[in-house]
Amino acid sequence: MLDTAHLLTPTTFPAINRGRLETLQINLGYQCNQTCKHCHVNAGPTRTEMMERETIDEVLRFIDRQRIRSIDLTGGAPELNRHFRYLVAAARERGVKVIDRCNLSILQEPGQAGLGRFLAEQRVEVVASLPCYLQKNVDQQRGAGAYDASIRGLKQLNALGYAKTGSGLVLNLVYNPLGPALPPSQDGLEADYKQRLLEDHGILFNRLFTITNMPISRFGSMLLSKGEFHDYLALLKSAYSNDNLETVMCRNLLSVDWQGYLYDCDFNQMLRMPISREGRDRIHLHEVTEQQLEGWAIRIAEHCYGCTAGRGSSCGGALSQ
Repeated sequence: MLDTAHLLTPTTFPAINRGRLETLQINLGYQCNQTCKHCHVNAGPTRTEMMERETIDEVLRFIDRQRIRSIDLTGGAPELNRHFRYLVAAARERGVKVIDRCNLSILQEPGQAGLGRFLAEQRVEVVASLPCYLQKNVDQQRGAGAYDASIRGLKQLNALGYAKTGSGLVLNLVYNPLGPALPPSQDGLEADYKQRLLEDHGILFNRLFTITNMPISRFGSMLLSKGEFHDYLALLKSAYSNDNLETVMCRNLLSVDWQGYLYDCDFNQMLRMPISREGRDRIHLHEVTEQQLEGWAIRIAEHCYGCTAGRGSSCGGALSQ
């Protein structure tokens, strides 16, 4: 895989600082049952990096110290971590909101029996990746059979009450462009998704999040191999909107890797750009005790333009409409 990290520094992106910590995003490991072309983690079935129970207990102590009210579980496929359900249950006992970044097909994987019911019982918010409502496009990006598996997963979640009025069970979907382009209007695309999924499959969901592909890891390598990397970076920079700068997710989110080291976001984690201060190369979550992260400088590079281009992009979708 071609590395893009050296092409993203130095940068002209504006300097920014952290605000009040609201969400802890926890990468439970890079193993996944799929190999998606747009993946910024380079996740796949052969990856072995996985967060161990000892580190998960450190995460829970960090949640207690920092009074975290929301955690966002990602991977790879976070559910493949053998301690996934332990972490979810422990967080919910603390009254912490839990978001699961689910690829939907994981619900049918061997060893995942009862996963959907567990998520529903724990009142976990599911953010499910479905890069298009058309089978051809999904299978092109995620592999043959991915679309049918995703539809079965969505139907299973609906049957458990997800996205049903009054259930309180939230099911959001995620759209990524198929290639080097910015996402379309989130509201307009959400309406198309809702119409097609309901008419074609009887499927309901709450919101659609549009997320810009980052020129790093597997997607960045593909751009380089096709000679499209610099054009895509130019597109992101030309679409920069200063209005998005105040609401980029790294201001209020902190990313933790599978070993417990801290990053401003999951993208920086993949670029091996940990948070740093006073000459420290990297900081482990057990080292952050009473000190607050608010005001710390955020590490930036050219990929940050992906979050501020057009309507903006974050793990919660577009930043502006």
